[in-house]
Amino acid sequence: MSEIYYEPERAGPILDVFPDAHGAADLAELAALVHADPGAQLVILGPTVTLPDAVGFAARHRLTRPSLGVVLLRDQVDVAVLAEAIRSGVREVITAADPDGIRAACARSLDVSRQLVLGTPAPAKPTREGQILTVFAGKGGSGKSTVASNLAVALAAGGANRVLLVDLDLAFGDIAIMLQLVPRRTIADAVPMVGRLDETGIRSLVTPYAPGLDTLLAPPGPAEGERVGRELVDEILKIARRMYDYVVVDTPPAFTDQVLAALDLSQWYLLVATPDVPSLKNLRLTLNMFDLLEYPANQRLVVLNRADAQVGLTQADIDKVIRAPINGRVPSTRDVPVSINRGVPLMVSSPQSPVSRCVQQIVDTHIATAEEHDRPAHRRRGLLRKGR
Repeated sequence: MSEIYYEPERAGPILDVFPDAHGAADLAELAALVHADPGAQLVILGPTVTLPDAVGFAARHRLTRPSLGVVLLRDQVDVAVLAEAIRSGVREVITAADPDGIRAACARSLDVSRQLVLGTPAPAKPTREGQILTVFAGKGGSGKSTVASNLAVALAAGGANRVLLVDLDLAFGDIAIMLQLVPRRTIADAVPMVGRLDETGIRSLVTPYAPGLDTLLAPPGPAEGERVGRELVDEILKIARRMYDYVVVDTPPAFTDQVLAALDLSQWYLLVATPDVPSLKNLRLTLNMFDLLEYPANQRLVVLNRADAQVGLTQADIDKVIRAPINGRVPSTRDVPVSINRGVPLMVSSPQSPVSRCVQQIVDTHIATAEEHDRPAHRRRGLLRKGR
């Protein structure tokens, strides 16, 4: 098999990855090289190739040479480019400045070509999928997003792990404003790619925050969030867990279809409540719902936020309501609203604060040391959908 590239101005990025690749100075020479080499299985189009030229080349060869994969490099990948390229038959769109990503994209394309030529599946590559952690609270104002953002920072461990923080509160998501991020791309931008989403698509949607930590932000308004369906959430999370060690999902205080999709795929459920009767009552109802949905009890982590607030409830009162062990007690401190207003999680600005130590203890005690869990089938979801 041969690698042929078309990069009239900048050959460096491609030759760094494939030093023996054949170069073409223009589209005519590229077409001649492809025609002369019937065994060619990969064409790499560099970032100076115009999008019309790239999609035209891919479209012409998708039927006449289906085993010829086209990988397109761009200086910057956006959703519009990605959607048009994939429709034309381009297999991968990748950032030109990411040599590891280029190697991986070319390897995936060659695997597809091998299957088409030989009629046999490519050899399986052992992969370890990341863990999905969904943070949920049955009542708004419980500090769920604060816990989720600090948890994501703790899991990233300064870049030691790859973490994606997903804001699934599609109507009123707060992660962007809490981290002072500008949502140029959001989860709603994945709607045109539903059913065709891949790792390249995910990369085009995320907003980096810190070393090892990316974010997938909620839409800026409720109307855009209505376009994000359960199937898209399921597709995003299944791909994301192949790309990241941990995926932390922040949710709205409701069992929506999108939230249920995240819960179905989760290895951990962090249930947040505050020491007041309405919040504790909703936590108990949430636990009852989890029992009905058959989510494993040993994968649930109950976190009591503002645990030391003097609100007239004793520990016995709390235990009587929730009837479940409490795995984390986050203290009440004015440092939390200060950190929110500054847009810097306490795990970043003050890793030794009582709140940060509590979050880190949850990670060290329960998540980082645990093995992956098998998920049981949720046989009763159909009954719940019909409101029975």
